[in-house]
Amino acid sequence: MASRVIVSPPKLLKTLSHFTRPLNSSSSSSSIAVHLTDNSEPNIRRTSTATASSALNLDDAEKLFSSVPTTQLFRASANLHAAAIEPMVDFGTWLMKSKLMNVDVVRGAILGAIRHTFYEHFCAGEDAVSAVQTVRRLDHAGLRAMLTYAVEYAADNDSCDRNLDAFLHTVESSKSLPPSVSFVIVKITAICPKKLLERVSDLLRWQHKDPSFNLPWKLDTLPIFSDSSPTYHTLRKPEPLTPQEEHDLQLGHQRLQKICQKCVEANICLTVDAEHSFVQPAIDYFTYSSAILYNRDDNPIIFGTIQCYLKDAKARLLLASKAADKMSVPMGFKLVRGAYMSSESKLASSLGFESPIHNGIEETHECYNDCASIMLEKIANGPGALVLATHNVESGRVAVAKAQDLGIGKVHQKLQFAQLYGMADVLSFSLRNAGFQVSKYMPFGPVEMVIPYLLRRAEENRGLLSASTLDRQLIRKELKRRIMAAVF
Repeated sequence: MASRVIVSPPKLLKTLSHFTRPLNSSSSSSSIAVHLTDNSEPNIRRTSTATASSALNLDDAEKLFSSVPTTQLFRASANLHAAAIEPMVDFGTWLMKSKLMNVDVVRGAILGAIRHTFYEHFCAGEDAVSAVQTVRRLDHAGLRAMLTYAVEYAADNDSCDRNLDAFLHTVESSKSLPPSVSFVIVKITAICPKKLLERVSDLLRWQHKDPSFNLPWKLDTLPIFSDSSPTYHTLRKPEPLTPQEEHDLQLGHQRLQKICQKCVEANICLTVDAEHSFVQPAIDYFTYSSAILYNRDDNPIIFGTIQCYLKDAKARLLLASKAADKMSVPMGFKLVRGAYMSSESKLASSLGFESPIHNGIEETHECYNDCASIMLEKIANGPGALVLATHNVESGRVAVAKAQDLGIGKVHQKLQFAQLYGMADVLSFSLRNAGFQVSKYMPFGPVEMVIPYLLRRAEENRGLLSASTLDRQLIRKELKRRIMAAVF
């Protein structure tokens, strides 16, 4: 990565003190580098599957897994097969949520079993030291790491401060590893109390409904909502933040900006994860207000995350991107399909509203590919950067062909792909072999702390896990080849 512009402490403190600054207008047009029609929708050039297919070699198991030790292949095969058995996933999920976890002997046995199976497969280690060792092994395979301390939520300021220390330590540990570590990941719910984020999200939604609604604490930001964004979470006008809540909100901003400053000094990018829709507006607000401070000179250090299974994803991406261009803020985005589908649909249904999630998987695929195409054209011709986080082979093929068509080369610093650690290795290695930068999303932390992450992956991605047929088939094929070669 190129050198970063460091925001000086005086400027940072001055910015934090100005909590009465108004929201920048995003109504004016900007020079977003995609082909726009009169209604500001992207005119997306489609890439043929035939062209895309030729860019990725997904069949040569020996070449794909050449950097993976045989013992690791055996373990991956066993874990992926177990994770694809839905009754086993259901039983494991029930067990980890049951009262049996309150019995010390049973809890110890369960955690021990998890530690030596799914935890070792999907997580980087129990602390930053062990995670760094895993990152080094990944680097030998030609892949980079998106390193995240896997805490999910914090209830109070003391917990937030402890989590802040852990995130700062993660960045510090990563300083010895560039360019092995491409990103450090942070969850805003880990550094700002969740209840406060819900309150802030309610107030932001109400201001979207009523622009005259004043939020005196609001910093400059990019557009958070589109006209199609759901606001059913906030059906009544919320009460203003109390002085204590405003103070706690300022502490949350300060924590994030300490992490941002540390990342700037370490020359490591920071990605803010997307979460549930009832706190996502506040998360986007934190992300965009920090990006305005730290993203300079076509070197985005702060990346936001867009969940493309949401119906308003493309509209929000366009609005935020155009506003960033107008403000000369090079914005980084990570595109994902999304990981909260069941809970989002249940929440909307319980309130009597239509699900915010696309009605079918094909609509989600189309939204993801459209958003990817918009951003690829943008970074090829202008500022910004893009992470395409996908396990979908077809999306990978189409994006690769699009990137090549636009002249986004093998060492292009503005584009990289990403997959979860322990999943979609065939796609990761094929993208690596095609010359693209590829990262693995690598959570770390004590087993008990990472259980919510593992549960979420089990519940939300069981279809993905059971559909990991290509990985399982090619791993089996390569293991068979190695065994035959050893015997004969």
